Amino acid sequence: MKASEIKNLNIAIVGAGYGGAAAAKALSLLGANVNVYEQASQMREVGAGIGLRPATMDRFSRWGIFDAIAKVSSPSDYFEILTATGEPIMKDTWPEFGEQTQTYLIHRGDFIEALLGVLPEGMVHLGHKLETIADKGGRSALTFTNGRTVEADLVVGADGIKSVVREQLFSVKGPVFSGEHAYRAVISADDAHGVVVDDNLRMYIGKGTKVYLLPLRHRNQVSFDITALNPDGTWAPEVTKEDLLATVNGFDERLVNITRDLDMDTVNVRAVYDIDPVDTWHTDSVVLMGDAAHSMLHHQGQGANSAIEDAGALADALAKAGSVQEALALFQATRKPVTDELQRISRQGWSEEEVNDVFPGQKPTSQNPASVSAPAQAKG
Repeated sequence: MKASEIKNLNIAIVGAGYGGAAAAKALSLLGANVNVYEQASQMREVGAGIGLRPATMDRFSRWGIFDAIAKVSSPSDYFEILTATGEPIMKDTWPEFGEQTQTYLIHRGDFIEALLGVLPEGMVHLGHKLETIADKGGRSALTFTNGRTVEADLVVGADGIKSVVREQLFSVKGPVFSGEHAYRAVISADDAHGVVVDDNLRMYIGKGTKVYLLPLRHRNQVSFDITALNPDGTWAPEVTKEDLLATVNGFDERLVNITRDLDMDTVNVRAVYDIDPVDTWHTDSVVLMGDAAHSMLHHQGQGANSAIEDAGALADALAKAGSVQEALALFQATRKPVTDELQRISRQGWSEEEVNDVFPGQKPTSQNPASVSAPAQAKG
């Protein structure tokens, strides 16, 4: 689209998470009039650490926000996969992208704060929970529970795995339970029993359990993540310290000791969900992105990275195409094959034997997607 046409576009982004904030930055750099509507009354990102891949950092460099992200993160040169007791399985560098060769490890809270911090004041509107969306073809109307109504030439649904935009406009079933739990905490590096020695990501693989160690040495902390097969699909299940210790039985004693020392009040406990691939991401004036379009399991560490790539690809498509409708079609054609494959790989988390121990007599199905294939080692 011509620059003059883009500058006349009113864009409403639903959701101020990674994808929404990144899309706001990318689209505002094109000159569009962008507003972000977030249901939370204040931004507070819970959880632990994530890794921002070289391709993601390249986007940030092109958007002029590399330094804002880098100063609250630690650069990692490689990742390593080990057995439960610490014997090496594989070690590899991160896939290079342009001049970027490192993955930057960052706390989720620091990441969203940094992203929102590079947006113009007044662009993000908190306390706006979407109630209805009416697609009028070339324009859409949004109504929020606080009574406000807005219209936009383009609506970007960046409202996560439980997306209201997806639910109301696209015939797609909701989140799918993976058959696993994630237990996440951030602890002091001083309490990590000597297991944190550098800035590189390590994953320990045991039977039915994976332990991820993601150093955040700029904070003198480490993100500690236990992912374990479990049949309880309750969104926020109740677990005890004994439950956690049972998942790491037989692991490196240092990892067992970290688990034993955890303050359960600081552990984020969640059943793990994703969604099946969505056939169509857009109408003429509404598009899904990030978790709303392709929520995926965390085994490949690609959720946030994919959302950032979506934001860049959407801006690229608007700049190249002749109309909003053409841009949305180009965006889907560019990104959907990539995210479909990442969703597929991310579901290849466990061996059939491991699954049978937890789900006896059940065959792998799409309702239990973590139950297919052996652990994937693709870096994506």
